[in-house]
Amino acid sequence: MAGRPVQAPGPRPRRGRRALAGVLAAVLALAGYAAADVADVVPGPLTTAPPPDPDPWPDAPGAVLPPTAPEPVLPEVGIEAPLPAPDALAAALGPLLAVPSLGPSWSVVVADALTGAVLLDEGAGTPRQPASTAKLLTAAAALSVLDGAATLPTSVVLGGPGATGEGAAQDGPPVVVLVAGGDVLLGAGAGDPTSVVGRAGLADLADETAASLAPVGADRVVLRVADPLAPAGPVRPPGWTPGDVADGYAADVTGVAVDAGRLDPRAYAPRAPDPALAAAATLADLLRARGVDVVGEPARTDPAGVPADAPVLGEVRSAPLEDVVAHVLRVSDNTGAEALALLVARAGGGPVTAEGASGAVLAAVAGLGADVDGVVLTDASGLGDGSAVTARALTDVLGVAAREDDLRPVLQGLPVAGLTGSLAERLGDEPLARGVVRAKTGTLTGVTSLAGVVVDADARLLSFAVLADAVPATEPARGAVDDVAAALAACGCR
Repeated sequence: MAGRPVQAPGPRPRRGRRALAGVLAAVLALAGYAAADVADVVPGPLTTAPPPDPDPWPDAPGAVLPPTAPEPVLPEVGIEAPLPAPDALAAALGPLLAVPSLGPSWSVVVADALTGAVLLDEGAGTPRQPASTAKLLTAAAALSVLDGAATLPTSVVLGGPGATGEGAAQDGPPVVVLVAGGDVLLGAGAGDPTSVVGRAGLADLADETAASLAPVGADRVVLRVADPLAPAGPVRPPGWTPGDVADGYAADVTGVAVDAGRLDPRAYAPRAPDPALAAAATLADLLRARGVDVVGEPARTDPAGVPADAPVLGEVRSAPLEDVVAHVLRVSDNTGAEALALLVARAGGGPVTAEGASGAVLAAVAGLGADVDGVVLTDASGLGDGSAVTARALTDVLGVAAREDDLRPVLQGLPVAGLTGSLAERLGDEPLARGVVRAKTGTLTGVTSLAGVVVDADARLLSFAVLADAVPATEPARGAVDDVAAALAACGCR
């Protein structure tokens, strides 16, 4: 499989408070901040049910397991288990595929996950609109290029005179810079070590920053945001509409955000127009509550103007990337998928743009050995129009994930039938499928897809993909693809 030419940044070396205070004092003096400029310091989960069907309907986040519920474990399977016979498999699935609810435009592939042998091929190489099954490609790309155990930093540094923007003059208050590291799942309060969303908390970052500023009496600062993933402002992939953001299906992408830019914790909630600035505004309020006077409103600054060795005032870190990938798949987080794709683009040294991110994902997937002939990605989440993915590419990626330990979190993060994520309310009444089918859902107006893995009745691990992009109605089409998955779970097919 592909190597890891670039890893997510590691933790910065930690300095003691006394040493840091000395560094801060020296830098402040060099920057021209007079002692008269500072005064005495003052000491100091997303579980709601999804809404009614919107139109169009991207994948609903679905149910999220409560913290006390065990995460289903991917069953152990062996290569010694018998394979389904292709003729018997075709006979079992044929009547389920010949239903009007799938419409006239569909593809189905079933393969042996451990060997890649194709057992059923109906239009495997025909590109079709994937909806959110495109996230499988993004997830695999992220874990093939980035270190799954790495965490993403969000830090505040002393910006110095190179920072730009109103209020950043050298003879004014010191400039501190919120440096985005790609974590768009920050919490607004204290970090939660048991959660992926909110693992890193802005309240903790404010605590560290205020404590670092206190020893040098810097209780009045200007706050800027440096965002290497979106230096000029939020990124919107081609094919996304204003309604996609306004209706809460996604946020325009930045390198730092609180709860993917949501303005309230509902599943489908309006998003901040610039999630990075919204996160900075929250941080500013938290700093003020800790006795630090933040002058004016936060603004963007050029990341290139922030010295690489700028003193670190505080830092918080995300959940490991493999957990972020699993979260993105489980709840079908469009914003999180796009942020991962931008990280892939940056790691590969290509343009960190929406187009560059999609291209980087496709290149990484091809590097894994997946057949990407005919595949086109206009975004990394499948939310927008214009993407075309083959069922063969999806089952190829699933097979690599089954065979390569580094990509195993792709399978572990898939929603589980009748239990988690966007499959929590599906296949629950199928006793052989519940807890056994793990698959990424995909739903847009006219599009229904399902791609994942299933352990069949003989304990063979099968990968499958069903893509239908001209369905007459969503619910009957979902039922049809669920029937295919349930039949695979029940199949010995010999």
